[in-house]
Amino acid sequence: MYSRFTKHLIVAAVLTLAPIAVALAQGTPDMLPANPDSITAQSSPPQGSNNEIQEPVYNDEKNWYFSFGLSRQQYAPSDIHVSQPGLGNDFTVHQARASDFPGSPQEVFNSLLHLGLTNPQENIRIGKFMNPEKTFAIEFSLDHTKYNTNLDQTAYVSGTINNSLTDGNMVLDPNTFDYELHNGLNHLMFNAVWLHHLAGPVQKPGDWELISRAGAGILLPHAQNTILGNENEVGPKDKNICCFGSHDWWQVLGWTVGVEVGFRYRAFTSVYFELTSKVAYGELKNVPVYQGVADQTIWMLEEVFSAGYLF
Repeated sequence: MYSRFTKHLIVAAVLTLAPIAVALAQGTPDMLPANPDSITAQSSPPQGSNNEIQEPVYNDEKNWYFSFGLSRQQYAPSDIHVSQPGLGNDFTVHQARASDFPGSPQEVFNSLLHLGLTNPQENIRIGKFMNPEKTFAIEFSLDHTKYNTNLDQTAYVSGTINNSLTDGNMVLDPNTFDYELHNGLNHLMFNAVWLHHLAGPVQKPGDWELISRAGAGILLPHAQNTILGNENEVGPKDKNICCFGSHDWWQVLGWTVGVEVGFRYRAFTSVYFELTSKVAYGELKNVPVYQGVADQTIWMLEEVFSAGYLF
């Protein structure tokens, strides 16, 4: 049986390949006619007043864009290694399942109304087109995702706990193992962005484009967890904010790479909407836990809906 994450990954792959196939189909040349004379006629350039090929005209304005969106994430099961030398703990929780935490629509609305932008799972992109045709851009992105191990699941645990060997199943309840990157598991990335026109008027309201991104960057999580009855605290959010201290609220703890594919629709001259699917891989090192650290790798599948502005 396929896992829930695998099913989501298969759907994302289909959604990724389908628009690319459409784009390739649009770029396929028509079959040559049987009449050789017609081949010559077709190869002749369009005749203008000076017998020159008419080049398309592109608008030099609106070379920048900004978008804000909301998202959901799914995570593949992950091994989480915990080291607490002072407590005699050095163990691994194998294939721990985890989920995001989107909150209710009312909670998201209230957060945005009060400018609490780190409460929902939001996504920010700001980029600049690098060519006159506006088909390639360089972009900075922030995905404020959230990661929480599922409570009351049973996971296999191996290693040493309280200086004693352990090799068996453990129920991950709020007291034994509650592991959260909840505010959040932030992906800060620089991306290369490609756009391909699919339908509608080019760079005008009604324009449909295939958009794809590939990028890399850092993971900047906020860790909060309870391991074997011991709660971790990294300090108040309003004092040590970021980024390298052991008591900072957000800490640079790893790196990430990802690819993203979807559609962009220009609704107005300067306003567009995007629906995309993203796959990302990350490695986390030295995540703070009580008197120790945790390490893990993460595979994430994400769906993002954004509204953007061209300027």
